[in-house]
Amino acid sequence: MKTKVKKMSSIRENADYIIKKSIDAVLPDEAVKRALENKDFGNGRVRLVAVGKAAWQMAQTADKVLGKRIESGIIVTKYGYNKGPIAAYTCIEAGHPVPDENSFKGTQAALELVKGLNQKDTVLFLLSGGGSALFEDPVIPGKELADLTEQLLASGADIVEINTFRKRMSRVKGGRFALACKPARVYCIVLSDIVGDPLDMIASGPAYPDSSTAENAKCVARKYGLKLSSAVWDALERETPKQLDNVETVITGSVRELCTAARNAAEELGYKTQLLTDHLDCVAREAGTLLGDIALTHQESIESCAWIAGGETVVRLTGKGKGGRNQEIALAAADKISACHNTAVFSIGSDGTDGPTDAAGGFVDENTKPLLSELGISIFDTLQENDAYNALKASGGLVITGATGTNVNDVAMVLIKR
Repeated sequence: MKTKVKKMSSIRENADYIIKKSIDAVLPDEAVKRALENKDFGNGRVRLVAVGKAAWQMAQTADKVLGKRIESGIIVTKYGYNKGPIAAYTCIEAGHPVPDENSFKGTQAALELVKGLNQKDTVLFLLSGGGSALFEDPVIPGKELADLTEQLLASGADIVEINTFRKRMSRVKGGRFALACKPARVYCIVLSDIVGDPLDMIASGPAYPDSSTAENAKCVARKYGLKLSSAVWDALERETPKQLDNVETVITGSVRELCTAARNAAEELGYKTQLLTDHLDCVAREAGTLLGDIALTHQESIESCAWIAGGETVVRLTGKGKGGRNQEIALAAADKISACHNTAVFSIGSDGTDGPTDAAGGFVDENTKPLLSELGISIFDTLQENDAYNALKASGGLVITGATGTNVNDVAMVLIKR
C-alpha cells in the first residue's frame, strides 16, 4: 500500500517532486553494488574502465564495493560530471555529444590500461550512455569525425542508426575494445540509455558483438544524404566482430525503471496514473503535440490524472537556436494546453542535460503560451529555429537538475491537478 505524501500547493511543485524522486530511483549505486557483491574475480588483477555520463557515479560505487581489489582505473565522462577524486583513478572529462581531443586522450589512456593483461585478469568495464562520443579512437581525422557527428545529429536519425554508422569510424566501438582487452576477461556493467536495451548499441557497444553490418551503415549514409569523403566510404566497409568469447555483461537500469519511479511518485501525490509507453521514439515536437492533445481530451476529469511516456525522441534541426529534445517536447505541448486548467507537461533527460544545454528539460502549463505571446515570442517560430531553451528560460520553464549521475533515457509527463 502506497503512502500519500502531503499535497503540494502548485502543479510545478508536484512536477519538481516527481522529477527528483524519479531520478533518485534510477541512480546506479545499488544496481552496480548488486552486480559486484557476489562477483568472483579470481586471483588475477582487476583494472577499471568507466565510460559515459554515469561513469563517475558507477566508479565510485565500484570503489566502495571492491576497494583495493581494483588495481587502477580510468574514468571518461562528460565535462562537469567529475564530482571529485576516487581512489587513485584518473578521471578525464571529454566532449559530448561531439567527441573532442579529450575523448581521444581518455580512450588512449584506457587502451594503455588494458595492455599486458593475461587470461587471469579482468577489466571491469562500467558503461553508460554518452559513451559513443566520450570513448573514441577514430580511424579518420578528429575534425572529420566531429563534422560527421554533427551531420548525424542534425539529420533526424535515431540513436541506433547513428551508432551503426559511428561503429565503422572507430577502433573501440562495435566490440573492438573487448578485443583490445584480450586475453583478459571483460566484466561489463551497463546502464542502458537506449529503448529496448540493445547491448551492441549502448555507447556503440565497445564490448559486445555487433548485430549491424557494413551495408546497414552505408544505408544510413544514403538515407540521410550525408556528405562523406572517400576515406569515410572506405571506413564504412570495415566489418565489426560478430562474436566475442571474453565478455560477461550485466544490465543495471533502463527507462522502464525511470517510468515506474515517475508513476510511483505521482501516485504518492494523489494522481491517477497511466503509462502510455516506454518506447517513445518519434520527433520531439510531435511527441509534445500528442501529450498536449491528451491533456485537452481529459480536461473534464474530476480527479487528478497523469500520463507518462518514456524513451528517446529526435530533433530535426531546421534552425540555429539553443535547446534539446525534451525542451522541444515541452514547448510543443504548451501550444495545446493553453486552453486547459491547472494542467502541465514536463519532459526531462535523466542525466540532467538536454542537448548542448545546462537544462535537463522543460516544464510548461496553461500560462506558458500567453506569457510568451506577451513577450512577442511565437512557439511555432521558436520551434522552427530550434530555440526552445531561450523561450522556456523567458517563461520560467527550464528544469535544472545539474549532472545527476545516471542516464536511462527521458521521461515526459502530463499532469492534470484537481
